Amino acid sequence: QVQLVESGGGLVQYGGSLRLSCTASGTFSRIYSMAWYRQTPGQRRELVAHSIYGGSRTYGDSLKGRCTISLDNTKDTTYLEMSGLKPEDTAVYYCNADWFDTTGGFGKDAWGRGTQVTVST
Repeated sequence: QVQLVESGGGLVQYGGSLRLSCTASGTFSRIYSMAWYRQTPGQRRELVAHSIYGGSRTYGDSLKGRCTISLDNTKDTTYLEMSGLKPEDTAVYYCNADWFDTTGGFGKDAWGRGTQVTVST
């Protein structure tokens, strides 16, 4: 199983920047992909960014052009650099991962507990 822990959230002013981090731990062979989602009360969780190790990156519409996802496979960590933040970006940001386990199987959808990002006006 994979455990994910996010960090880096907080309060930022309109137009500011933040970098979120998420590190995977547990028993696995290697991480296949990592992603960031966000959710506000009463709304569905939406994709912010997704990246496959050594492969493609996909961005959701919400922060496209204002964020960059990166992966450090030496640390099993993903980063989300966000800039030009707006009050509507206020949400809980969740980390997600898919992985290869030690028996050759494939695991999907590990989730972190989330980190709150609040953008003030």
